[in-house]
Amino acid sequence: MNDRQRTSGGEAGGGGYLPIAEHGLIGDLRTAALVGTDGRITWFCAPRFDSPSIFGSLLDAGDGGHWQIGPVEDIAKHQQYYFPDTNILMTRMLTGNGIVEIQDFMPIRAEGDPDHRQRLVRRVVSVRGSSRIRTVIAPRMNYGRDPHKVESRPHGVRFTSDALEISLQANVSLRAEGQDAIGEFDLAEGRSALFVLETTRPSRAEPAVDLVDTRAAEELFRSTVRFWRRWLSQSTYTGRWREMVHRSALTLKLLTHEPTGAIVAAPTLGLPEQLGGERNWDYRYVWIRDAAFSLHALLRLGFTREAQAFISWLTSCLRGARNGEHGPLQVLYSIDGDAELPEHVLDHWAGYRGSAPVRVGNGAAGQLQLDIYGELFDSVYLFNKHGAGISHDSWMDLCAVLDWLLEHWDSPDAGIWETRAGQQRHTYSRLMCWVAVERMIRMARQRGLPGDPVRWMSERDKIYHQIMEQGWNAQEQTFVQRLSGEAGQPPECILDASLLVMPMVKFLSPDDPRFRSTVRAIGENLVTDSLVFRYDPKVSPDGLDGTEGTFSICSFWWVEALARTGQIEEARVALEKMFTYANHLGLYAEQIGLTGEHLGNFPQAFTHLALISAATSLDDFMG
Repeated sequence: MNDRQRTSGGEAGGGGYLPIAEHGLIGDLRTAALVGTDGRITWFCAPRFDSPSIFGSLLDAGDGGHWQIGPVEDIAKHQQYYFPDTNILMTRMLTGNGIVEIQDFMPIRAEGDPDHRQRLVRRVVSVRGSSRIRTVIAPRMNYGRDPHKVESRPHGVRFTSDALEISLQANVSLRAEGQDAIGEFDLAEGRSALFVLETTRPSRAEPAVDLVDTRAAEELFRSTVRFWRRWLSQSTYTGRWREMVHRSALTLKLLTHEPTGAIVAAPTLGLPEQLGGERNWDYRYVWIRDAAFSLHALLRLGFTREAQAFISWLTSCLRGARNGEHGPLQVLYSIDGDAELPEHVLDHWAGYRGSAPVRVGNGAAGQLQLDIYGELFDSVYLFNKHGAGISHDSWMDLCAVLDWLLEHWDSPDAGIWETRAGQQRHTYSRLMCWVAVERMIRMARQRGLPGDPVRWMSERDKIYHQIMEQGWNAQEQTFVQRLSGEAGQPPECILDASLLVMPMVKFLSPDDPRFRSTVRAIGENLVTDSLVFRYDPKVSPDGLDGTEGTFSICSFWWVEALARTGQIEEARVALEKMFTYANHLGLYAEQIGLTGEHLGNFPQAFTHLALISAATSLDDFMG
């Protein structure tokens, strides 16, 4: 048994649980799949990111479903890499007989192509020596809740449930066995086997046989290479950390739903922030906050088309905005802009390494989080400054949203970290309300747009003074998580890493003594070896049991705060340390545990956009 098999735990059904970091991501800008270093696809939802899973052994090794490909022989070593400048994943397995490589990718729809079909392609090549290969295709439809039939076809197998049909074509023989399909075959050196999976509505139509033609497969591979390289060639980044920045950009693009322009927070659900704990959320939706930061990161690299697509998606949300209980905008939406995302539990699934409950949907959609307005308005401001500019209708929608915010900015809310301990008066929320008003003033001045600048400036100044007076603990010399409750009373000294962004949003100069002392306090209490906790749940209970790892976006904010306060060498070391916590492909989960393990949903957009921001900012400071 090799090291990774020992690590996986050996549970029945799919080879156990690989560490979260032992996965790569492929996708087609509509959905995505996780591929383990052992050749297993452990997570795949189709046809969209937020569709029910087909393969879900990531969250239940026994009953979740998976697709395994690999040599029958003992494997001495696993390796993964991306084909250069693409999102085509190569998994290599070294045995005593030679080397086997699995090439996994999803072809991208060509612009204007009405005949494109969603496909997941797996090509297995015997690079050196001869190997006997075994594959097990074990789908479990609708999070493993729907039964399906399996039937052999002339060039593969078909899996059919009431709601979904999976056509799997192959140029090797497969046999139906129970709910699964299995194949074993020999590959001589230099030869390959090809598998093409398609998902459709149930029908009697025969699949096209030419999909498993080797020449057709090679063209699919090459066209996918061309797409990713052509896209990446738009990047204007020429700094010191090109490989990590471009991998983050490619990952953000993978998390973009091309038909709508929406950017999902992560392609997964239910991955735990603490092994065995209850902090397991569904991140396959569009957080206004995450998407706005992503737009900022992509604009810094020159990807204006993605910015335009996101603004179009955002415009549709603004157009449908209504002043409900929690304001005109929700914290998160579906990729279609749907506001209804009820949270429920898949109680038939064990959860990743026993981390239950496994939740689908997200109750945070019903929270009041005032900070989203600042992140939203800041992203629109940047697009208006560096992109094509916003339309008249969009401006009027923004003015209507701002009118609501001016009446409600002093309300308690759930805050950026979406705590479930009741609403509080969060300093970061006030900070981003200040950003929202300030950016609207800037846009109105820059373009001569209509508004009420006298009122706007008056409210902006009120927010500023409230933060400086009620969000500052003079005794400890730091800004804190929550504003003081009573006039003249100092706020409780609860540190929060989100306050590291103060100079990034132009609220304070990085040389301001108050900010510098806040950085010092966070460094002494929330930072360990460049890894940063977002807050201390023991000091600031968040309504959930257990603990969590360090928050990767905060770690990159730490890098940027060090750079802005003139600690360039410390910032560079912190950034290089953070790079060592990436997985073997340069991907990051939401959190990093104190022993370096990845925790939470994977990969996470929030983390990768913060990496881009930290690297580009540090480049600027280093000259």
